[in-house]
Amino acid sequence: MSDEPFTGPAPLLLGVLPGQYPEVLQTAASLADALSAPLICAYVDEASYLVEWDPARSAHRLSLHPDVDDAEIRAVTQELRSVVGAACDKLGVNWALRTLAGDPARALGRLAAEAGAAMIIVGTPERGLGHRLSAALNGSVAAWLSHHQEHPILIVPAPVAKPGRPPRGS
Repeated sequence: MSDEPFTGPAPLLLGVLPGQYPEVLQTAASLADALSAPLICAYVDEASYLVEWDPARSAHRLSLHPDVDDAEIRAVTQELRSVVGAACDKLGVNWALRTLAGDPARALGRLAAEAGAAMIIVGTPERGLGHRLSAALNGSVAAWLSHHQEHPILIVPAPVAKPGRPPRGS
């Protein structure tokens, strides 16, 4: 992992979440490996709003919930760093993790533009009524990106349940 600017091929940008199904990260890491491209993973803290945009570092943000401790964000970031590192280091993919603030789709779009990303990779919401209701109320990151971006978007679908096994998220 590097916090230095990437050189060589344009990076791929991956939106990551805690508990995200692993196929999204596996797909992005495999694609980055096949293209010999670096992978920028970005977690967007929706409970914060953007105060200042600094693409070289994490975004400067303020919490919408001041009683929420920054230690919670650091714990989530550390968990993601561990998961992303395990997947990318196994393939030898050069990667970085950024923590952003605000609306996920817009934050990913800003970072993609600033980093000159070759592609934005996101997952679909997990299957199930709760996830569908959340997407209906909050909007879909993948749908917004597909309508408002100049960058190609790769949408990795939620895994389909195997016969005899209940689907995830239901």
